[in-house]
Amino acid sequence: MQDQPEEAILPRVAAFSGRPVRRMREFQGLMNLLPILAASGAACAAGGILSWAAVAPSAQLFGRTICTTEDSGALALTFDDGPNPSVTPMLLDLLDRHKMRASFFLIGRHVRAFPELAKEVAARGHAIGNHTDTHPKLTFLSPGRISEELSRCDEAIEIATGQRTHWIRPPFGFRGPQLAPILRRRGDADMVMWSIWARDWRPQPAEPVINRLRRARGGDIVLLHDGDHRVLQGDRRHTVAALAHWLPRWKDAGLRFVTLGELKKKG
Repeated sequence: MQDQPEEAILPRVAAFSGRPVRRMREFQGLMNLLPILAASGAACAAGGILSWAAVAPSAQLFGRTICTTEDSGALALTFDDGPNPSVTPMLLDLLDRHKMRASFFLIGRHVRAFPELAKEVAARGHAIGNHTDTHPKLTFLSPGRISEELSRCDEAIEIATGQRTHWIRPPFGFRGPQLAPILRRRGDADMVMWSIWARDWRPQPAEPVINRLRRARGGDIVLLHDGDHRVLQGDRRHTVAALAHWLPRWKDAGLRFVTLGELKKKG
């Protein structure tokens, strides 16, 4: 092999001898990143838990929720976003025909628009719940604003029906850590969620709603809608049609239908 000039060999020697140094520096850099990565991973995990707790009906991190009837023979039908003169009267008549009672979570501004209909819901023996005054996402509101939303809805319900409600359902099921202290200050307020939903909050044919309700079993609290939080008279005829299909079938299966008031007495 022909001898190579020293000036040609030196760069190779320097490159070879530098590789372990660079690797050691890279390793040390990675080790320095580990606490940051661990903290980032913990933050992501915590964020995931908080997100789940803010929306999952069964999550109890931000306050106790009622999600089932705790009775395998009892089904609780609940309706959000009313009262709605386009649908609620049809729904009330359907429930009457089957001698069933349900629970209605009313929006305060809708109650003020249709106080006689809210009064009729209560007069027919159905339970009344608070669904806030304007249907905001409570997760993003201050405690003061949340209290105002609940108080204004309470006031509208009491003026229209003469009743004071004990049950609250947060719009969209969204809640945050600021909600639980407010409910504690209210004393006997219960946060009611659900175990299944019909996803009936937009106009659609009855068949998809009927299919979703196949999952309903004894012990469930079922989330349905007789109104639309965006407008005063939303189209929810698909919900009425789906219930016209299922109510006689559920009765034939031996299920009993309970209101929130009956759950309260049981508890």
